Amino acid sequence: MKFTELIRLPEEKGFRIVKEKGSIRYYGKPGWDKLIRVDYHGSKEVPTITCNAIHG
Repeated sequence: MKFTELIRLPEEKGFRIVKEKGSIRYYGKPGWDKLIRVDYHGSKEVPTITCNAIHG
């Protein structure tokens, strides 16, 4: 999976970028008290361990 595909996952669940610092994006949505941090690296492949952590 590429990072560009990964960032679609929170966006499909209603999350939006609330803060951006360099290549780090923070996603949030109303009613959710924590931010989701995604280190954005464009079209590079997401490391397998990262995918496993996200998908549980």
